[in-house]
Amino acid sequence: MVLMEQMVMLLVFALAAALCMQAFVKSDQLSQQIVDRDQAVSLCQNAAEAIRASKGDFAQAAKLLGADTYDSDSLMVDYAKDWTPAEDTMRYTLGVTRLEEDQPGLGRAAVWLRDEQEETELFRLEAAWQEVSIHGS
Repeated sequence: MVLMEQMVMLLVFALAAALCMQAFVKSDQLSQQIVDRDQAVSLCQNAAEAIRASKGDFAQAAKLLGADTYDSDSLMVDYAKDWTPAEDTMRYTLGVTRLEEDQPGLGRAAVWLRDEQEETELFRLEAAWQEVSIHGS
């Protein structure tokens, strides 16, 4: 009888331990998602500030951000899993794309960061700046 009670108690403790392990694994995954989201927000804000500071000059913003590819209307930066600029193995992509604007003198761009492995967008924002024009030239 005592041996049976001990086996039942061992079973109860094993089930409790399994549930706790499951909770720890889930909390670790959630924690990593939050870290990734925070890093995405920070990188998107930096990119938005770079495009604003350059007044919509994507070549200048690309230099500020260390962009891999750029043209007059977009730029992209690839990052590895540890959020360092990717050379070979890319995990995340930061992109800035010029948006059409119906108000003269105002420029806008979409800034986004994608997790290429999960195929999800981690963060997106819009940046706006006043475009400089020289009259009479």
